[in-house]
Amino acid sequence: MIVPCHALLTRKIGIPPLVSDAENNITRGMRERTRLSVNINKVALLRNSRGSNMPDLIQVARDCESFGAEGITVHPRPDQRHIRYDDIGLLKEAVTTELNIEGNPTDDFLELVLLHQPHQCTLVPDSPTQLTSDSGWNTLKDKSFLTDVISTLQKKGIRVSVFVDPVEEMVIGAKEAGADRVELYTGPYASLFEINKKQAVQPHVQVAHRAHEIGIGVNAGHDLNLLNLRYYASMVPGLLEVSIGHALISDALYFGLSNVIPMYRHLLRPFDSGE
Repeated sequence: MIVPCHALLTRKIGIPPLVSDAENNITRGMRERTRLSVNINKVALLRNSRGSNMPDLIQVARDCESFGAEGITVHPRPDQRHIRYDDIGLLKEAVTTELNIEGNPTDDFLELVLLHQPHQCTLVPDSPTQLTSDSGWNTLKDKSFLTDVISTLQKKGIRVSVFVDPVEEMVIGAKEAGADRVELYTGPYASLFEINKKQAVQPHVQVAHRAHEIGIGVNAGHDLNLLNLRYYASMVPGLLEVSIGHALISDALYFGLSNVIPMYRHLLRPFDSGE
């Protein structure tokens, strides 16, 4: 049985208060809080469905930051079905936190990223016809290609993250290719969470430990939501950033964007020994 998201949230976690800067400073020594980057692809999809500028994507990005987002993520695809290439320059000017551009490093994509030089570029091996990203790079097979792409981006001062499945060899391969970070694909974790959350998170815990041993940062994303995020962030050591779009925008239909972003940030607050 599918239970509406808003009903589950009201019953299980309610609407938590925004954590103040003072509270964050007090608990920062316990564990650094994971950053929240909001993916606004779905906002662009809604805008494009009517061929106008409603909602205003750039204003939404600004508002997300004012509501507490610590980054804005976009994934321009070749068919420009949501984020358009001409959005990127405007977003680069508007975003005051961090702009993360993710996508398959085709020639057109790389030209776009190198032109606008975001804070971070996340390399994703999706095909032009894919509905959503559902698997990571084979960083061993594609090592030579990735090494060249990563080097090109880093020469422009762009931090590079590589989207991978939670497999130790893939994380090691990303490090050997020169990546600054990996983004762990959390789709299978989200699918298994309600059945066996310990089993679901275990591969991520294991590869995160290995990532820290070899000196590569860890991000995560895909299907994280208000029900499974807190557990994931509590278990995966040194998680630097999560990128969340579909669930967050869906939750905003019920709670409003100004409420939802603090709710997600609250789930990413530092962890003390009693949690």
